Amino acid sequence: MHQLHLPLSARAARMAMAGAVAALTLSACSPAVDVTAAKDAANPACAPMMVALPDAIGDSKLRKTNSQATAAWGDPSQVILRCGVNVPGPTTDRCVTVNGIDWVIKEGDPVWTLTTYGREPATEILMDPDKISSATVLADLAAAAAKVPSSRNCVGQEELQNLPKSQ
Repeated sequence: MHQLHLPLSARAARMAMAGAVAALTLSACSPAVDVTAAKDAANPACAPMMVALPDAIGDSKLRKTNSQATAAWGDPSQVILRCGVNVPGPTTDRCVTVNGIDWVIKEGDPVWTLTTYGREPATEILMDPDKISSATVLADLAAAAAKVPSSRNCVGQEELQNLPKSQ
């Protein structure tokens, strides 16, 4: 029986090709979710939050994405997260506090955009409230979002009424 002896580089190439085919076969079962990274996705302050993300939101399981500082839950995706989006400034948009995290809510049709307020970098959540509860999403993501320190908070109408009057 003759054994074929390939030069090391040819053998390495063949092994790499076999590994690539195996990886392609495995990834074909659950492709990565295509999510565009935010402008400031490489901000190191995103990292502590990303490693603290929950394995599931409600019944939706965490899936792999193809971009830095992004996450997706559900198949098809029910929730998309991007860290490093533009930090919202003062706004008249609705702002809610869930488990100590302030979120600015922009209701779209059908997708809502929820952005952390007072945290830099900001984190954006895209979700359809007809498919998953915004209360569940925000409650399940609060502990991870808290890993990005807060520098300011939402101010409601009640707080504005209690401001000192100028003389």
